[in-house]
Amino acid sequence: MSSNTLTAAEASGPHKPAAGFEGDRQDNTVGGAVRGYVDKLRGGDLGALPAILGIITLGVLFTALRPDTFLTPLNLANLAVQATPIIVLAMGLVFVLLLGEIDLSAGVVSGVCSAVLAQILVQTGFGWPVAVLAAIVAGAVIGMFTGSLVGIIGIPSFVVTLALFLGFQGVTLRLIGQGGTVPVREPVIRALANENVPVTIGWVLAVLVALAYAGVELYRWRAKRSRDLAHQPLALVIARIVIMAVVILGATAILSVDRALAAAVDLVGIPYAIPLVAVLLLVFTFVLSRTSFGRHMYAVGGNAEAARRAGINVTRIRVAAFVISSSLAAISGILATSRLSSVTPDAGAGNTLLYAVGAAVIGGTSLFGGRGRARDAVLGGLVIAIIANGLGLLGVAAYLNFVITGGVLLLAASVDALARRRAATAR
Repeated sequence: MSSNTLTAAEASGPHKPAAGFEGDRQDNTVGGAVRGYVDKLRGGDLGALPAILGIITLGVLFTALRPDTFLTPLNLANLAVQATPIIVLAMGLVFVLLLGEIDLSAGVVSGVCSAVLAQILVQTGFGWPVAVLAAIVAGAVIGMFTGSLVGIIGIPSFVVTLALFLGFQGVTLRLIGQGGTVPVREPVIRALANENVPVTIGWVLAVLVALAYAGVELYRWRAKRSRDLAHQPLALVIARIVIMAVVILGATAILSVDRALAAAVDLVGIPYAIPLVAVLLLVFTFVLSRTSFGRHMYAVGGNAEAARRAGINVTRIRVAAFVISSSLAAISGILATSRLSSVTPDAGAGNTLLYAVGAAVIGGTSLFGGRGRARDAVLGGLVIAIIANGLGLLGVAAYLNFVITGGVLLLAASVDALARRRAATAR
């Protein structure tokens, strides 16, 4: 019997019998990528989409309400600097939330570490490198202690970190003194949030970052394609590169404009805090996406028992997550100290932790564990900062700021819960 239709075995050639997985091949066209993304959204994996839509919506809203102030270079620079301590703190919390744990003490840990920084600068003859190192080491030691209580002894993280939330406020009070404020006049520390990168160097860094991103994306696409692995169409990769380049170079152009209110003052360039956050984002994105430690984090967060049976040291992963969280809390405290040029007894207390948790969740990190990226902290932190900044420009009463921010966090948590239910139903 003759036929013009080839079977799977015939189509694969005489030396390549059908493997039985021909129907699993990915459609590498633009249409196929779009359909795959839509299917992922329907399955409950929203990723960073809610945060991106939130940034766009809030930006358009506050621009329409305050067109003369919101999009000015001065306000955008202030907004970015205000967001950096929350972003860094949220970046550390992403690691803890990935495991389905919580760190309620992260905010006050940043206060303890900033108090350590201030006391070393003021009361000793050591310079800023020693003070910064001591603050970060203090954060790492606190994280080791917290992680050991959770991972080794087995106390629930909520209980441990709630107790430490109360206890570390006393430590900060002891270091600073009741009713006291320790001024920080160290030029390098103050420069993080109050000084700017020279314009020429800022442009060089922006171009290098854009070119590096393009090179990494094209290399990954070429490597997957050469190995016949599932990969996105080249058109989408190029579109993503163009969008990222526009964002990086556009932000650099805005921040390179003189934004000083007085003609006698020059205020141009990218604040030093922004490149610092960018470096942390690159480092921890690499850690989570390209290392075995990162893969183990996702495995433990997805199913700790299955990860343990697969040979992963679950206790070590838990302890490491809290060490990273507290170390980044120390860096967050340093940035907050730079912005205020001082440390007070209530440093890191109040709403600091709530804003950081909100930033991580709004950015796309799941409260149930197993899903999250370092970029979530950046996107969510920008949402939190835009809300606070925009409402401040509108002169809204303080209570409404709390109500609106809490409503946004509740909405993000609801979306996370509904997406998780949808994903479980789709399995």
